[in-house]
Amino acid sequence: MARIAPAFADKDLQRWKLIADFRACLVPLLEESPLHSSWADPRRRLACTDYLSLFLFALVNPVVRTLRGLCAATQLQRVQAEVCSRYASLGSLSEAQHLLDPALLEPLLENLGAQIQGPLPADPRAAWQEWFARDSSLFAALPRMAWAQYGGGGGGAPNRAVRLHVSFHLWDDKPVHVRVSAGRVCERKVLRQQLERGATYVGDRYFAEDYRLFAELEQHGCRFILRLRDEAVVQVEEELPLRDEDRAARVSGDAWAHLGCKARYRTARLRVVTIQSATAGTLRLITNLPPAELSAAEVGALYRRRWQIEGFFRWIKCLLGCRHWLAESQRGVSLQLYLALIAGLMLHLLLGRRPNQRLMERLRFYLLGWASAEELAHATLEALNGSVQKP
Repeated sequence: MARIAPAFADKDLQRWKLIADFRACLVPLLEESPLHSSWADPRRRLACTDYLSLFLFALVNPVVRTLRGLCAATQLQRVQAEVCSRYASLGSLSEAQHLLDPALLEPLLENLGAQIQGPLPADPRAAWQEWFARDSSLFAALPRMAWAQYGGGGGGAPNRAVRLHVSFHLWDDKPVHVRVSAGRVCERKVLRQQLERGATYVGDRYFAEDYRLFAELEQHGCRFILRLRDEAVVQVEEELPLRDEDRAARVSGDAWAHLGCKARYRTARLRVVTIQSATAGTLRLITNLPPAELSAAEVGALYRRRWQIEGFFRWIKCLLGCRHWLAESQRGVSLQLYLALIAGLMLHLLLGRRPNQRLMERLRFYLLGWASAEELAHATLEALNGSVQKP
């Protein structure tokens, strides 16, 4: 069914300024947050908000690609009028990344995310539950970024990578909890630090490798759906009957079971759902959700929705310029990724959906003056109806 065009006109878009909206949201948060003492130095000419606005400007602007390019842009009168108050030197931009704590942006991420509400699930039993896909993605880092060590490279040289950990809300299609770390940091360790009481987590095989995690999730009142590794030992305790809808969904088995070949490693009773996938072969999904709360077919459908987070990572990497680092310190990289997420949420709120590659290009053409509001609205409608080619 065709969707209705978004209700915005040229005058609405002319009033909308990403940087202005960002500054308006950021100022009250910074007033309540402790800042580095350097920001109170009377010799400092640019405020904390100016630097964060400049970094956000570089992310959404198709022209600025480097920190030197951003420095040169601050010489333009319009940039000084709308983004920062005056020229920013290369040294001051480099220094700012060390003086800004990425945690300052976390309340803004939460506030923007709270404004995005997706449709409630059709099943009323799931309406109260928070469903999160949990995963992380690696971003290649420069060899000189020593803090981002990740494994060993060819010839004995270490690899460098940055890892973005995300809890992705499946119903609202948005990131909720994020963390930036070096590539070698364990995903399970970060998940343990960010557990949301009463939530349901959907994850891949890596999270199912540590059986102790199952008990920790239950202690926090969490439910989970995780994919088992092929070599996992399953001790079946009770076979569960399959429904017609389960068989239609390629479910070949549903049982209560214990994991582990030895008694000291054995888990509590958990449910194992086996699905025959046309592309991935045999999938074994482990969950603590009983059949009364979620059928075997629904367990498989929810696990398939986990791929939303993979599309989100691809979107962040391809569309918001996260493949080129403006800063190289851990704080600077975290700031860039947090600002990319903030820009994505703000665009989602503006357009009513997360823009794909073609829609993002049309929005940039509009901001550069090459596309009209009508053309942007038409591109948005095409994207909503799925007629625009996906990235």
